[in-house]
Amino acid sequence: MPADRSSHPRIDTSRAHPARVYDWLLGGKDNYPVDEAVGEKLPPEARDAARQNRRFMHRAAAWLAGQGVDQFLDIGTGIPTEPNLHQIVQAVVPAAKVVYTDNDPIVLRHAETLLISGPEGATDYFQADVRDPGKIIDHARTVLDFGRPVALSLIALLHFLPDDQEPRAVVGELLSALPPGSYLVLSHAASDLHAEPAARVTAEYARAGIRLGFRTRSEVARFFDGLDLVEPGLVTATEWFRKDPAPAPEDSGIYAGVARLR
Repeated sequence: MPADRSSHPRIDTSRAHPARVYDWLLGGKDNYPVDEAVGEKLPPEARDAARQNRRFMHRAAAWLAGQGVDQFLDIGTGIPTEPNLHQIVQAVVPAAKVVYTDNDPIVLRHAETLLISGPEGATDYFQADVRDPGKIIDHARTVLDFGRPVALSLIALLHFLPDDQEPRAVVGELLSALPPGSYLVLSHAASDLHAEPAARVTAEYARAGIRLGFRTRSEVARFFDGLDLVEPGLVTATEWFRKDPAPAPEDSGIYAGVARLR
């Protein structure tokens, strides 16, 4: 399914964007000098966190597909980096459908060439901001069947919404549209694991005009209120494994969890 090209906002190369900084941290090439300038000032742990986030997404998506989940709504997609979410899940469930959403125009430029579904499934890209959840849900309904379980993926996204942007209300509105048996997949930067690197990251992003809202474990746990966390619960990204024995976890400053809607 083609990407939505109803509008073509100009890419602003004068200001850093989280998706492009993340791409730089992962070693990608789809970023600009302004994004690289931010990335180079971040502590080494930031690169580790980007890689750990990506690997958590791979494990969680593969596990969900193994449980029979065949519909995914991925918000804050970022610049595609193979393997992408649809490649992970369609390797398990070839007919799986994935809707990707991001607010960076550069993602739109890559969507049609890099977010291509297998022949039995479907992928779709929609440019939107998570702070407009109703718009995202309305579009997702044109692709996904909201009468059956959907996995909502919010990977390394919510720490870009400080408290005054009401991230819990945003997540609540998204979840309220999903049927029982759906899942929330979430990772979030921690403020209480490695305080000094977290403060440096927050300060460098702020200098680039990007506000962050890193949170404690208890604050991240509130996003899962009313849901049933699956094992191993809310842990660091490197500790989230569903196969035994898990390898020895790396140190991580990212919380991660998967939970089921009742």
